[in-house]
Amino acid sequence: MKSEGPETFRQFCAIELPDSVRKLALQHIARLKEALPRAKASWGRDTNLHLTLKFLGEIPRSSVADLSKAAALAVAGLQPFPIQLEECGTFPDRGQPRVLWIGVTDASGKLLELHARLEEAAAQKGFARESRSFHPHLTIARLRQAESARELAFAHKQLDFEPVSIVVSELLVIRSELSSAGSKYTVISRHDLLTVP
Repeated sequence: MKSEGPETFRQFCAIELPDSVRKLALQHIARLKEALPRAKASWGRDTNLHLTLKFLGEIPRSSVADLSKAAALAVAGLQPFPIQLEECGTFPDRGQPRVLWIGVTDASGKLLELHARLEEAAAQKGFARESRSFHPHLTIARLRQAESARELAFAHKQLDFEPVSIVVSELLVIRSELSSAGSKYTVISRHDLLTVP
């Protein structure tokens, strides 16, 4: 007998951004579109602006509960902490720009700690560790055309991004479904960072 639905889910763990911060990011995107209307890019949309801590890709549907358990372990005992979004950059640092991002400053080191705890808890549940070092950022565009990529990257850096602070208070496990209309995100589980009484 065939099971209903897909056998794998495309999963990642992320921090949700407040509406006010997403609005600032969308205003930044709007200014770039206005400055370079012919430039081709896949722009971030309101519903998919978030800070990814761990991207797993396709995992067996049966493993999704284990990923949620890993996220719960990662936040256990951690209190909410501040981070700051600021500065504009691109990936890669040199050569043809492919991604535009807004940077994240983790002055307390708590975001790095949360990431390390998530990697450890996920590894204990059988998920592969990320081989690249962790550089927290908010992706706002993926560049599709070489001829406009450098112009967009230059404009992005010139515009800059006014620093804004947020408090990280929960970690989300999210399913991503790809389609021609863009990615659809569904929150699978939420894991609160608890304030100690």
